[in-house]
Amino acid sequence: MASFGIGSTIGTGIFFVMSVAVPEAGPSVIVSFVFAGLAAGLAALCYAEMASAVPVSGSTYSYAYATLGELTAMAVAGCLLLEYGVSTAAVSVGWSGYLNELLGDLNIPEIPHALSAAPFDADPGVVNLPAIILVAMCAMLLIRGASESARANTIMVAIKLAVLTMFVVIAFTAFNDDNLTPFFTDGAHGVTLAAGTIFFSFIGLDTISTAGEEVKDPQRTMPRALLAALATVVLVYVLVALAAVAAQPTENFAKQQSAGLAQILNDVTGQTWPSLILSAGAVISIFSVTLVTLYGQTRILFAMGRDGMLPEFFTKVNPRTLTPVNNTIVVAIVVAILAGFIPLDYLADMVSVGTLVAFIVVSLGVIILRRRQPDLERPFRVPLYPITPILAIAACAYILYGLHWYTFVFFGIWVGAVIAFYLLWGRHHSALNKPGPDDAGLGTPTTEAAP
Repeated sequence: MASFGIGSTIGTGIFFVMSVAVPEAGPSVIVSFVFAGLAAGLAALCYAEMASAVPVSGSTYSYAYATLGELTAMAVAGCLLLEYGVSTAAVSVGWSGYLNELLGDLNIPEIPHALSAAPFDADPGVVNLPAIILVAMCAMLLIRGASESARANTIMVAIKLAVLTMFVVIAFTAFNDDNLTPFFTDGAHGVTLAAGTIFFSFIGLDTISTAGEEVKDPQRTMPRALLAALATVVLVYVLVALAAVAAQPTENFAKQQSAGLAQILNDVTGQTWPSLILSAGAVISIFSVTLVTLYGQTRILFAMGRDGMLPEFFTKVNPRTLTPVNNTIVVAIVVAILAGFIPLDYLADMVSVGTLVAFIVVSLGVIILRRRQPDLERPFRVPLYPITPILAIAACAYILYGLHWYTFVFFGIWVGAVIAFYLLWGRHHSALNKPGPDDAGLGTPTTEAAP
């Protein structure tokens, strides 16, 4: 399970978000990664307690359903669907950039894509074909079964860590103190803004909790996986960020809209083989990010359908593989459309809000569940309670404050549409409003769900 978290986290924050985050904060982007990691770490402790106490599929949605009520859970579900869907599309677009970098190193013609420096200014009629192909491949793998997906993900994580280690070693040979001054190009504002930009890369912590019913001994496995994934991710992020910003001037990052790390290796060594290896590793390993985030969204839709918040169509599973095929197909179609037609930078701006709100809800849920059910079995308990969840809420709220205003506008429109759907349809069909025993959506294991 830790490999699932590492797989979905490393790949978004490092391979291609540097070109957006470094221009915002300069060399102090290193502090942004540390700050974002601290906020995510505090939230991870809260996730660990909730995962051990409420080990079910659906992650933050299920936690909100159990602690904050149906309406709040639906709003959180909207955050998660936005978070997973848009982040999957974003990493797919980034993947296509590394694919074309790899093809260029091999002297093979690039595949047409829609990457651009400004939102919505791609050439009319141009489709990001590699991103669409990637989503389709991940969907087919998930339809075959989660166990096969997990094995593939573990291999991809190993490849990812290997190529990033190679990047750090080579980039440090070009370490230049001058590139680190001035360190704070925009003060605290730049650090906070960059932290908000990169925060979506910590989505892997939430992804682990979506599989609460599909792992053995979740009370012990999931908390350990959450903390192990966080420690690995923060260490790798800081090392790669330090090596990158010390290897080239800050202004160069804004010119690297895709495959930024590969371009740094080209500049440092003057040769193509390091870039070729890194691009090949990125093409293989970023696959795991798309795989895991796609997986997480299908499980959230399943949990919502089981609670009656969505039509029964979303509760159907394949009788042989026990995977939600309908959900996988629907999610893949929506994500493929986003990835095929919307540029990377616009997609990245829309993800962090959902992630931060999810972290805040989980931290708040720990406090509420402690008060409502103090005797509930909790194999893992948040240390320094209630200070830790309060600090987690405060840190995430502070990073939210630093995001662009237009991000909140689009976020509000989306969540408003989700709540409207609940008021018009969801509340009339929810399990809570039907006769019969129901445990707030927490009683039916995924593997026992029937079509």
